[in-house]
Amino acid sequence: MGERTADWADGRLPVTEGGGLLLRKAFPEHWSFLLGEIALYSFVVLLLTGVWLTLFFHPSMTEVVYDGSYRPLDGVRMSEAYRSTLDISFDVRGGLLIRQLHHWAALVFLSAIGVHLLRIFFTGAFRRPREANWMIGVTLFLLALAEGFAGYSLPDDLLSGTGLRIAQGIMLSVPVVGTYVGMFAFGSEFPGEDLVPRLYSLHILLLPGLLLALVTLHLILVFHLKHTQWAGRGRTNRNAVGRPMFPQFAASSGGLFFIVFGVLTLLAGVAQINPVWAYGPYRPDMVSTGSQPDWYVGFLEGALRLVPPWETAVAGHTVMWNVLLPAVVLPLALFAVLYAYPFFERWVTGDDREHHLCDRPRDNPVRTGLGVAAICFYGVLLAAGGNDIIAHSFKVSLNTLTWVFRITLVTVPPLAFLVTKWVCLALQEADLERLTEGEETGEVRQTIAGGYEESHAPLDEGRRYALESYGYRVGERESSEGESEP
Repeated sequence: MGERTADWADGRLPVTEGGGLLLRKAFPEHWSFLLGEIALYSFVVLLLTGVWLTLFFHPSMTEVVYDGSYRPLDGVRMSEAYRSTLDISFDVRGGLLIRQLHHWAALVFLSAIGVHLLRIFFTGAFRRPREANWMIGVTLFLLALAEGFAGYSLPDDLLSGTGLRIAQGIMLSVPVVGTYVGMFAFGSEFPGEDLVPRLYSLHILLLPGLLLALVTLHLILVFHLKHTQWAGRGRTNRNAVGRPMFPQFAASSGGLFFIVFGVLTLLAGVAQINPVWAYGPYRPDMVSTGSQPDWYVGFLEGALRLVPPWETAVAGHTVMWNVLLPAVVLPLALFAVLYAYPFFERWVTGDDREHHLCDRPRDNPVRTGLGVAAICFYGVLLAAGGNDIIAHSFKVSLNTLTWVFRITLVTVPPLAFLVTKWVCLALQEADLERLTEGEETGEVRQTIAGGYEESHAPLDEGRRYALESYGYRVGERESSEGESEP
């Protein structure tokens, strides 16, 4: 019966041909390729927990009087959204665990996407023919940021309300149309009564749908273009070496899913996150002291705190540069650079070939230096987003610390670029030395003339092949870029 069923299906669907090709698809073995899978499985956890939370959350800003289990807020007026969040946390069995699991999964999802993009960038896996997949990945990161901010704002607590107030100020800073944008988003004067229902629709329908569609398209392109791979024996630009999908990859990837799910559940059970009951409901006349956003928007907070209070009056209208530049221009410029970088590098280097072998970061010192400089730039902004907490904790002047961050923001990225490029060139020289002289054994011998010399052992064939492959490609880059790199 099973054979007849298979024959019937194969006569009408590409079961044997398509399924066989799918089962034989080669998947990479190196650990760095698991970052994308961690992002995927975190997204699965987000979908599962998000569906559960929608059964109990009420996205309404209608005011009610709280009379639930959390006695410190008994009799306090609050929105139905905040009330339902408290009910999920204290009155629904397992509700707090699922809430925290959802929040931790969101943080890991964004972190995994960010680190995965860094892996793609530093290994040059964004080059032809994968430019479109790079742009899809950047779009996924952008949508994930929007999805995270929308979910963060839904509980309508004092902390998320403070973030929404900042968001409204950012909208108002846009010249000419800022007021209209703010009124459209909030439905009326801040805080209005429509924002939470609108964010809820975005959070559970539009943004997840776009994310799911782009993740599917991303995976289809990964299957079609094959994965990039590290240089080694048997690995070339014309093949893809790895484990077949079934059973090796399916078993290891399935195990990774349960590990991700288990670690996130453990975090949800032992590591408290976003205790909204401690903040209280949002009130426009109150601000949460020491409020800090989730890490993925922390760099915007830092940028807002570092830009001096610059304003310009034009035709009776005030342009708030201290908000417009860090909160509108900076993120737009950041994502414009991310989208354009593959084409920019191809234009600068003149390299229009297909690349299926990964670069090591040291193989392209300029690209690696730019990446490290960007990470340092982001790190300074992220630290500046908590300058008040740092100043309070270490008993230093907040104004002095702000100026330190301003100077650091300008000086550290160029310095990081130069140091990184120097280190990459030094590592290239060390690789060439290994190729010509072999691996150091640690033994030192005295010569007949009374001097000393180190002994070297020849490299094994696998490492020699890989280094020669990298060295050949570095030589190609010398001819195309005109750089004097070894």
